[in-house]
This record gives sequence, structure tokens and C-alpha cells, in this order.
Amino acid sequence: MSTQDTTIGLSAVLAAPAGEHELAVELRAGSVEAFNYLIALYHQPLFRFVARLASPEDAADIVQDVFLKVFRSAAGFEGKSSVKTWLYQIALHEACNHRRWWHRHKRRETSLEEPDERGVALASRLEAAGESPLGQTLRHEQQRQLQAALGQVPEPFHAVLVLREIEGFSYDEIAEIVQARIGTVKSRLLRGREMLRQAWLRDHAAAAAPAFRSVEHA
Repeated sequence: MSTQDTTIGLSAVLAAPAGEHELAVELRAGSVEAFNYLIALYHQPLFRFVARLASPEDAADIVQDVFLKVFRSAAGFEGKSSVKTWLYQIALHEACNHRRWWHRHKRRETSLEEPDERGVALASRLEAAGESPLGQTLRHEQQRQLQAALGQVPEPFHAVLVLREIEGFSYDEIAEIVQARIGTVKSRLLRGREMLRQAWLRDHAAAAAPAFRSVEHA
């Protein structure tokens, strides 16, 4: 089954569960309509989330695996967390497994260029109206540097940074997704931000050194 090719008919959308509890009940009962509705609702958000944690090129395959696991384990979903945080918990597990494999084989940077629900990339939110070509060049370079710095933050700090700073989850939701206490989440977030800041400073210092040496020898 390919989640990319799943067709969500109008009838499935109209038959969508009235609320979170109803959706969970229908998923546990094996409702195909509820599962299709879940895919229609969360496929794009999960794709963006996974692409930020793992290899963007493999995000589609990872998300497909996520929904396969959801389909197979739906009957055992006890509703102790929301359906959304349950989905993100599975997606986080799959993405982190892939990221560990990816780093062992060919390290790649996490992409921040995936569009949000409005079709706007995260880094593009800072774009100024009427920006000059030079301004655009400088902004894109800053995006690349931020992307590279974030890619240097190790797990589990990387995941908490993405969940909080990019996905906008609350501390309670993040605690459910990463299966940790709220205090642990806050601690990881603080350390992750500091790691990101240090990576940013290191990259900038490394980039500035050749330029400084060239000026010395000019």
C-alpha cells in the first residue's frame, strides 16, 4: 500500500469522525474510512516533520512505513494520548531510526525548506517585501547556515528542537511524543538551543577564518 497513492474520496471526508474520541474508536474498530481520513489529515504534516528529522529524499518512504505501523497497531491504541501525538510518536521513532542509519552511511543536513500548511517554507517567513537580489542571496546563505547548524544537533535534542521551534507543539504534547517528563523536555530544549547556538558560532568562525587570512595576505 502506498500512502502517496491513496485516494481519499469525498464520501470519506464527509464521513470523517466528529471528534478525537470518535476517530480513536473507529480506528480501533478497523474502520478504513477513519484510516483514510487520518492519512488525508496528517500525511503532509508528517511528511514535513520526517523530512526535517531524517533524509528528505526518503521522507515519503518513512511516512508510508509510519502509516503501515499505524494501521497494524490501531486496534491496540488505548487513547492515553491524542491521536495526533500518537502519530508523531511513531513518526519520531521511524525518523530517528532512519537518521541513525543515515549518519552511519552518508551524513546529510536536515532540510528547513519544506513548506508549512500555508505552503511557505520556514526560513522564508523572514523574507522582506521588495527584498533586493543581494538581500535574497544573503538570506538564503543564512538559511543554509542555520540548516547546517541544526543538522549538527544530536538526538534527543534535535527532535525536541524541531517539535517545539518548528512544529509548535506544547511541552505536554512533546512529552507524550518523546515519552519523557516535561522537565526532561525543557532541559533537552535548553541544551538543544545551546548546541544550536554553539554550532552556529563554530560555523561562522570557520567561515570567517579564510576571509581573514586572505585579508592578511592581501
